Amino acid sequence: MLRSMVHRRLVGLSICALALLCQPGCGGGGGGGGSVGGLPVAPDPTCSALAPAVRLVTAAQIQARLHENIIVPATSIEHASDIGIRAHTNHLILATTSRGVGPQGFSPSGLDTAYNVPSNGGAGAIALVDAFNYPTSLNDFNVFSTQFGLPTETSSDATAPTNTAFRVVYAPGSKPSDDGGWAQEAALDTQWAHAMAPKAKIYLVEAASASLDDLAHAANVAKALPGVKQVVMSFGATESACEFATYDKFFLQNGVTFYSAAGDDAGNQDYPGESKNVVCCGGTTLNVSLTGAWASETAWNGTACGVSQFEPRPLFQNVVFSLVGKFRGACDIAADGDPATGVSVYDSFAFQGVSGWQVYGGTSAAAPILAGMANTALESHPSSQAQNAVFYAEIGTANFHDITSGSAGGLNAATGWDFPTGVGSPNGLGGF
Repeated sequence: MLRSMVHRRLVGLSICALALLCQPGCGGGGGGGGSVGGLPVAPDPTCSALAPAVRLVTAAQIQARLHENIIVPATSIEHASDIGIRAHTNHLILATTSRGVGPQGFSPSGLDTAYNVPSNGGAGAIALVDAFNYPTSLNDFNVFSTQFGLPTETSSDATAPTNTAFRVVYAPGSKPSDDGGWAQEAALDTQWAHAMAPKAKIYLVEAASASLDDLAHAANVAKALPGVKQVVMSFGATESACEFATYDKFFLQNGVTFYSAAGDDAGNQDYPGESKNVVCCGGTTLNVSLTGAWASETAWNGTACGVSQFEPRPLFQNVVFSLVGKFRGACDIAADGDPATGVSVYDSFAFQGVSGWQVYGGTSAAAPILAGMANTALESHPSSQAQNAVFYAEIGTANFHDITSGSAGGLNAATGWDFPTGVGSPNGLGGF
């Protein structure tokens, strides 16, 4: 086991060095070269070929691995043709006989109680980056908000700059094409960022496509929107050397923290989850008492986690050097992500026979939940690395539930920091 890990890191180091030699051509996004937001992106075929082989190709494989009764959206499945080109969603849907009839799963007040956070917090804005257009986003945002007593958007125009609660921004400047799977992702992202920070304005920033170039451009747009303090990226792609060399620089903006889903392919690593410039969010199985208080939490077995093959260990992980070695380890922090203990989401844009009220899970749930908590905590850090430094400095404190049971991909939760759950889940807002 140890020999295998050492060999893997040496291979990763050699590939990473090769990737750096390939700059500025290192990249592989779908934009075909040029620049994104004024920053260079030019794909190089040598670097693009360094991506690992595809890991999962069918919904049946995912369902069998997780041992859960779930619906796997087509957009959450990675294909060989996506490697180094496109990202996938990281949400899963609980399959039950009463789907669509009304809210099920955790409500906003349920998670507020479980994680000991106020129910009426938030300020400024949170931007959620997703691909393609979600045509019923404003309607669904308001249905969700009305159901749970949250602020609604009074405007009938989802894109109006004067909107106070919710606004859609087309990153390419014009409306992208509709996509049902990415609409599900956007519903989860926008509704649960709003749930955890009701007073923050919610921006849905729609990329032209799921290409890494287009999503990087959308992140670049998102971080510059008025009032934005957190940017959420629930998408993921199999990590490759070129992604780090090409896209890490987009996740930097003074005063903005980027929250990324770790991914739902247990034991493996997704990008941008493994970027040093994001807070990597793992998933948990959350159990509460009869009063709704936090009772226990275990690592969700679907969480993608482990040691990056390419990203050098950032300074904030020096305190866990004995576990991660010379490369960045994921995750940093965790929250509810198991579809079996998932959250209620409303999406009226039907996809694969699914519409209406559903129970969603995946690390795509953890990312907006944690970003919303951070916003309610009024956290203001110069970068995601600075936010992570705060988290890691408080390992083992009462600000976090230390999750010590469960595993993902053979990596176990343990006392202190661990790969599936990082520093643990929030116990109040003191850890932000």
